[in-house]
Amino acid sequence: MDMSFSLNFLIYIQNIFFNQNQKDLRFPYLSTRIEFNEDFKLNYKELWNEISQGISNNNKNDLKIFYEEKDLFYQRLFVVDADNLKNFNEICKTFKVWWDSPAGHFSIERSVDEIGYRLYWDLANLLAQKGIEPQKELNISLIYDRCLLGQFEVFQNFIILPIRSFLTKKEGEIVYRLQKLFY
Repeated sequence: MDMSFSLNFLIYIQNIFFNQNQKDLRFPYLSTRIEFNEDFKLNYKELWNEISQGISNNNKNDLKIFYEEKDLFYQRLFVVDADNLKNFNEICKTFKVWWDSPAGHFSIERSVDEIGYRLYWDLANLLAQKGIEPQKELNISLIYDRCLLGQFEVFQNFIILPIRSFLTKKEGEIVYRLQKLFY
């Protein structure tokens, strides 16, 4: 299991977008008004799918996407002007500070550590019982909140799960969902 830097950054941006347009606030809350591209939802979905596909195929390093292609996030999701560039850079900085702190990456990982370990064992046992030998390693990428705009496409050996699915669903349901990847 890993915590995708780029996908979690997209969730971070998604939540800022929704916080400006609804009353049910999500983390992070920013009091600054940010101008998003008028095609934000469509562009977000496309970017989510591109990044997910790139990570699933292992042809793009997750951190490299953020550091080398971060202009894609800005140009496709925000109105391009000097004020928004300043706001975008501030969003990047606040995300990195949060992510590198014990409240970010580490807390996401630790919140599902024991459950994730049991999940792998339960899945391995279930596949062994059914005589299924995986041809590829299963990669699970964790995100800190639900993705409301992108699709959770299940790739052959890669799935994206919000930590909420570990905390609110029975482990058996997740194992059942994951075993479908091997058929």
